[in-house]
Amino acid sequence: MKHTDERSRPAPPPPSVEPVRLVDRHGLRVEHPGFTAPDGARLAGLHRAMVIGRRFDRQARALAGQGRLAVYPSSAGQEASQVGGVLALSDQDWLFPGYRDSVALVAHGVDPVEALTLFRGDWRPGYDPRRYRCAPQCTPVATNASHAVGLTYAARREGRDVAALALTGDGGDTDEAYDFAAVWNTPVVFLVRGDHRAAGAPPYPRGPAPVHGAPGHHRKGYRVDGADAAAVYAVVSRALAEARDGGGPAVVEAVAYREDPRSGCAPPRGEGPESGHRGEGDPITRVEALLRAEGLLGDPGETDRALAALGSEAEEFAASVRERMAPSGGRDPHPPSGGVRPAVPPLPGRRREPADGARMP
Repeated sequence: MKHTDERSRPAPPPPSVEPVRLVDRHGLRVEHPGFTAPDGARLAGLHRAMVIGRRFDRQARALAGQGRLAVYPSSAGQEASQVGGVLALSDQDWLFPGYRDSVALVAHGVDPVEALTLFRGDWRPGYDPRRYRCAPQCTPVATNASHAVGLTYAARREGRDVAALALTGDGGDTDEAYDFAAVWNTPVVFLVRGDHRAAGAPPYPRGPAPVHGAPGHHRKGYRVDGADAAAVYAVVSRALAEARDGGGPAVVEAVAYREDPRSGCAPPRGEGPESGHRGEGDPITRVEALLRAEGLLGDPGETDRALAALGSEAEEFAASVRERMAPSGGRDPHPPSGGVRPAVPPLPGRRREPADGARMP
């Protein structure tokens, strides 16, 4: 990892006004001068993680409605911004999620029942942060941003090649984290997801809005279509690579409509100024249309069979979570030593196995 330290750097260029988009709402590729879409295998992986993530999200919301969870903050409609960011991480990198990022945890390889422990009222995160290189979900809004800066600063002081992705919404106070990240030149990417409707704040007018504090805090800033998983993956991948090379932290703003209410099991959100972003298209159907149009899963028959198999896999994943969360299974997510948990189909490629003598970071 390139050594970085407190030093002055030239001011970064201003962020783009138009969001980076590589796949439009109809599933057609969009040419961009600075970014290219990932290859077919990665697009299929993004699609798979979003399908399973949304089914998990719906199952968790149903569990909250049944009283098996105290609460569950859904992120339906914003899967692209979670999955695209998480799959851009390298194995040594850390994820710093917020309380609405359970889909990101599952895509990162965290056991789904362990990811739901917080919403059962337990004070423990339910999973081993060191094993998964994933910090506990942050309930106080945006405090995980400062945690990400602290970990990467400590890792750099020890000569460790570690970058971090901090997931935040469009609310909360992150100024301190932005300032420390810029001064210390830590390899952190802040992925700000939202539909410009933070609690207690009026929505921005329809159209471009400033990327969260990027120029004022001496950091690079990007704006990306939050319903385009390919664009989120490409932008976050570059931002992380540049941060590792000493290019400094970055803020990536992903604008995407969230379908469900802020928390609980209330009905879906109604019309409002923020619902204009709904017209950008569903992130899952957008990638699926591209996979079909370009034959990335095979001929039409093979594509239909592959998508049907994926739907079945998502149902099996949700059924396993539902079974393990059944009342007869007890409510303690931490069985005694020697206890056996039913197996849950993992998302391949993201599960982190503990290394001998593993320690933070």
